[in-house]
Amino acid sequence: MKQSSQTIYALAFGAHPDDVELSCGATLLKIIEEGESVAVCDLTRGEMGTHGTPETRKNEAETATKLMGYNSRITLNLGDSKLFHTEENIAEIITVIRELQPTVVFANPPDERHPDHIKASRLVTDACYYAGLQQVTTTINGKAQEPHRPKHILYYLQYKHLEPDIIVDITKTFKASRKGILAFRTQFYQEGAEEEANTLIKRREFLTALEARAHYFGEQIGTLYGEGFKLPGTFGIRSFCSNFA
Repeated sequence: MKQSSQTIYALAFGAHPDDVELSCGATLLKIIEEGESVAVCDLTRGEMGTHGTPETRKNEAETATKLMGYNSRITLNLGDSKLFHTEENIAEIITVIRELQPTVVFANPPDERHPDHIKASRLVTDACYYAGLQQVTTTINGKAQEPHRPKHILYYLQYKHLEPDIIVDITKTFKASRKGILAFRTQFYQEGAEEEANTLIKRREFLTALEARAHYFGEQIGTLYGEGFKLPGTFGIRSFCSNFA
C-alpha cells in the first residue's frame, strides 16, 4: 500500500494487520468523529498467521480501512515473527513518521504475550525519538525528509491485562469499531461459520472478552465502554480547563 503525503493527526502502528482494530479502533473512530485525520501502519503482512495468506490479509486490511474511514494505511514488510531491532527497520518506520508527521502515535504495548508485539513497541518508540534528530537522515522518492517527533505516544492494550494510565470514552464508537475487527474474516469468529476455532483469537469467546474489557474500562470512568492506554512517562497538562472540562 502506498504512503500518503498528507499530514495526519494520529498514526497507529501495529505489528500485524488487525492489531490496531482490535486494540484502539474505537478510539481512532472517536478521533475521526472529532474531525481529525487518522492513518494506520502495519509493520508486517501477517504472513505467519495460522489462517489466511498475505494476499487475503491485505484484502482484509483494505476492507477494514474503508469501513473505519482512515485517511491511509501503509503496510511495511519487516517480517512477521522477525521484526528485529535493526537500523534498517527503524529507518523504515522513521520514514513513515516523517512523511505523515503525526501529533499522536499509537503502538503495541511494551509488555505482551506475542513477541512481535513487544518488538514492535520498542521499534516504534525508538523510531519516534530518532525521527526528531537532525543527524538521522532518511529519504523518500529521492528527497531528504525533515525531522519530526510526535508529541505523544500511547500504548494500546492487547492480550495481557495492564492497568491503563488513561481511559478513553468510546461509548459512541465501540459498536462501529467491531466492523473493523470482523473485516479480518480469516482471523476471527464469524457468526454462522463452521470452522474449527483452533487458535486463541478464532474463538467466539475472544470477541466476547474484548467487549467485556471495554465494559470494564468504561465502568472505571462512568461510561458504557472504554479503551485503556499506557503512557511512556508522566503526562503534562498545559491547558488545565481543556483537559478537565
